[in-house]
Amino acid sequence: MSVLIALAVSIGGLAIAATWLFVVPLAFLGVQIWQGFVAWASFYHSGGKTAGLKNTVVCMTYGVIVGALSILLAGQLGMLGAFAAPVAVGIGAAVLVLGAHVGLLATIPASVYGFACVAGLILLKGLTPIDALVPTIASVVLGAIFGWASEYVGGLLTKKETAK
Repeated sequence: MSVLIALAVSIGGLAIAATWLFVVPLAFLGVQIWQGFVAWASFYHSGGKTAGLKNTVVCMTYGVIVGALSILLAGQLGMLGAFAAPVAVGIGAAVLVLGAHVGLLATIPASVYGFACVAGLILLKGLTPIDALVPTIASVVLGAIFGWASEYVGGLLTKKETAK
């Protein structure tokens, strides 16, 4: 089977499993399937394999923490009025980029995805930044694992066909 077809089968089947897992048995944790899918995409965007898994989990988690802190900062910048949130986001974005000087945090897009995921959950659910941390990080880890699993299963499907 071609790589594209193998990945389509693998990702499609695992997307069913992931959606069920996030929405039914793990719903009590507050995990979000959309955040999981962002992490899944980040896994592939970060190069896949073990490095993509590591970069996604580490950098997205870094982005989640910086994003939550940026939102907390916005609350402290009330004197700036309508500029409080934009200034806090700008500072957070700068911190994400500066963090890339540390090799482990060098995958800037994954960090941005994490920032966006926590901000999205806060805005959509009305959670505090602190309350959004655990469900967002859990969603990121699960999504990255599903990314890794989809690549692995896709590889197995491709090898089976090649071995014939």
